[in-house]
This record gives sequence, C-alpha cells and structure tokens, in this order.
Amino acid sequence: MTTKELRQSMRRGSFVIPFLVIQILAILATILEFQRGEVSKISEHVGMLNIELMWASGPFWATVAVVCMLVMPLGGILVMGQELEEGNHELLLLTKLGRWKIVLGKFLTLWGLCALTFVSLLPFVVVRYVLGEVEWWYELACSATVVGGSALMCAGVIAASAFRSIAGRIFILMLYLGSMLLGCGAALAMTAGMTNECGWIYHFTAVSAVICYVCTGLALARSQLRLVVLAYEVKPSGMVIALLICMPFVLAVATVVTWGHASYVGLLAMAFVAIRLDISPKAPSWVKPPSANIPPLPPEEPAPEQIS
Repeated sequence: MTTKELRQSMRRGSFVIPFLVIQILAILATILEFQRGEVSKISEHVGMLNIELMWASGPFWATVAVVCMLVMPLGGILVMGQELEEGNHELLLLTKLGRWKIVLGKFLTLWGLCALTFVSLLPFVVVRYVLGEVEWWYELACSATVVGGSALMCAGVIAASAFRSIAGRIFILMLYLGSMLLGCGAALAMTAGMTNECGWIYHFTAVSAVICYVCTGLALARSQLRLVVLAYEVKPSGMVIALLICMPFVLAVATVVTWGHASYVGLLAMAFVAIRLDISPKAPSWVKPPSANIPPLPPEEPAPEQIS
C-alpha cells in the first residue's frame, strides 16, 4: 500500500512542482551565500530541532526548512479525507490491513516524499562543506532538524486530514502545532539549558519528542477510522484531542521534576499513552464464537412421478 501511494504521489503536480522549485531555490540560495561570504554562523547550541539554528544558517537551510517542513507536508492535507469521504477505509478494513497499517502507510508516503526531496539536496550540502567554511556537525544538526521536523509536520497534517470540514482540519492542525511547540519547546529548552550543551541527553530527548508527537498525530488519524463506537465508550478522537491539550502540561511537569535531565521519560510515556488510548475491543482468546443460527431447510416435496 505504501509503495502504491508513493508511486502515485510522485506523479502528481503537488510533488513535481515543489520538487523542481526547491532545486532552483537551492541553487540561488547557495550562490547568494557564497557571494555574501557567510555560509553559516556558529551557534552555542548546535542540535536537532533547533529552529533558531536553521534561520541563522543562511538562505540555503531556511529554504530547505520552508519547503521540506511546511510546503511538502501541507500537500497531504486531503490524504485521509479522500479515503473517508469515498468510504474506501471500510473496504480496506475488511482486508488484513488494520487501522495502524493504514495511517502508517499514509505517513510513510508523505514523509517519504519529504525525505526524497531532502536527499536530492545533499549535493548542495556537500558543495557548501567543500567550498565553504562550515562544520560537519553543524550541517548534520540541520539535516536532522529537517528530517525530524518534516516527520512531526506530516503526522499533524495526516491527523488534520482525517476530519471532514475545512474548519475542523484547521483547528486540529493548529491545536497539534501549538501542543507540539509548547511541549517539545519546553523539554528541549530546559534540557539544553541545564546541560549547557547539546549532548546525547539533548538529542535523545529530541528523538523522543519526534516519536511522541508522531504517535499522537497518527493516533488521532487512526481514531477517525473507527467504524463502531460502543455505547459505554468515549469517542476515541475526543480522547486524543484531550490528550493533545493536556500533553504540554504533563511534559512541563516531567521536565521540571527531572530538571531537564530526563525529559525523554515524559515524552516516551505520552507516546505510549497515545498508542494505547484507542484500543479496538476484542474478545479474549478463550471465548468461542457463537454458533451460526441458520434456519432449517424446508422438507423437499416429492416429484409428480412419485405421487402417481
């Protein structure tokens, strides 16, 4: 399913046009940087998901961030809506594909397009490293920011696309982005401040932040694929939305309690909660299925030859 979606998406104008535009912009940004004589500015905290680092790196990384972390992911705002409006998700759920496999396939397709666009820009990174005075660790941090940031944005867009109305999609996307900026920002900022560097603790926290909000975004999209909600159950999408609202406060408490040295514990715990929040009700393995209630067949009437 992921391969099929990826092949179809690569033929659409929503991928081809931004792909060609970013190549032209990357060439212009690289030329502009060398003409200015400033390839990059060394920052005190060089690490993953440092947005300030991207804007301080010059026109090249700013262009890459806008296209790969904003323009390309927003092209999938109708990904889940098409499946829900046409009822294709009901047919997919009749197969061996589960709800997680459906949303993961959509996520890997959209994220794969962003990653493919970024990989096509790696020659420009090499040129900047060879001809300019840039540090490999600096470039690696910017690359990790683009890959992780695009994953976060793709998960939020897929979650928003699972809602039918335009207002609902905008609200969910804004809620997701606000929760992500507050939750991840507080954890990463305090971790970097308490450790006075972007070491392994900071980067493990950044990876945990990506895992946390990607799982939450996909869980929200998955909750919209629920075909039946029992009378005693809370609406699954409502629970995930409530989790998004409460998540920044929980992460802030976990960050303060651990003094920024173990913020990843709260992030990974929230990821686990998001995964387990909407569980499809299943009977235990020892319960036998009910026997088929098939009415008996009527007795066969004798043929006319036998009656005579």
